[in-house]
Amino acid sequence: MSMIVTGAAGFIGSNLVRGLNDRGEHDVIAVDELTQADKFNNLVDCELADYLDKDEFLTRFEAGGFGKVAAVFHQGACSDTMETDGRYMMENNYRYSLRLLDACTAMKIPFLYASSAATYGAGPYFVEKRSAERPLNVYGYSKFLFDQVVRRRFHNGQAAQITGFRYFNVYGPREAHKGRMASVAFHNFNEYRASGKVRLFEGWDGYRNGMQQRDFVSVEDVVRVNLSFLDTGTSGIYNLGTGRAQTFNDVAMSVVNSLRGAAGEAALPLDQLVARGLIEYIPFPDALKGKYQSFTQADLTHLRNQGQYVHEFLDVGQGVSRYCAWLLERLS
Repeated sequence: MSMIVTGAAGFIGSNLVRGLNDRGEHDVIAVDELTQADKFNNLVDCELADYLDKDEFLTRFEAGGFGKVAAVFHQGACSDTMETDGRYMMENNYRYSLRLLDACTAMKIPFLYASSAATYGAGPYFVEKRSAERPLNVYGYSKFLFDQVVRRRFHNGQAAQITGFRYFNVYGPREAHKGRMASVAFHNFNEYRASGKVRLFEGWDGYRNGMQQRDFVSVEDVVRVNLSFLDTGTSGIYNLGTGRAQTFNDVAMSVVNSLRGAAGEAALPLDQLVARGLIEYIPFPDALKGKYQSFTQADLTHLRNQGQYVHEFLDVGQGVSRYCAWLLERLS
């Protein structure tokens, strides 16, 4: 039976395709739109049974044109949190997802999809409850609204697995095409190689320089959790982060020291990296004030207790160093 991955040429989608291949799954149908053609690079080392544009796919899928399907991993979405075209965002993220969910429900196909921690807005609570959900932008709202539909399906009973994952700050291989929306680790890596320093925001909103905190989660762990839930058939909406908030300083230190290590130089603590000008702080942009998540940390109680996922997640030091090694390997 086929596995279908939407957004397959994107960041998380392409890593899921690779993860399925590593499990011996080669009957994988990739769905995406390649207006940004260079995304094809994310799939070069993957094995696919077919590729379809997202609009062609949906029409055929609704008509049952793919025979027996083992599961749909719905990762396709507009993930630009600065997008202001609400009509486009809702059509792409909400209406398309709803049609796909309806088709999977009718055919009793497991449906695992990408939600987002953007549903929580500025927090301060990051737990899968309606009272904690206060999106700050139309991207977060599109994900929030779809989650509400899924919750109603749970209440009314559903015939097949439906699992949503609220991704926190994901980083790792195959994200270069995202441009400014790529992870902090990716930008820190390229900035240090280009200029010999990493620039972070100065303190704001009660946080000292570079001390804003996010729950940074490796895409390796994101793939592991998705595949684990497919295996167990567990339904629900779950936070997918590490459960540990770490600072932007932590990410920058990991990047700089990884690159220093690759050059045969010793790792340095934060104060020395700052004193040597290897980490530098710049004013916090006025345009981001009131629209910026200064702190995120996934509450993993639901994931651990009901999701039955017990494995430990990579912390920033582990995950970022592995990511930097992957990036360096592709430069050689």
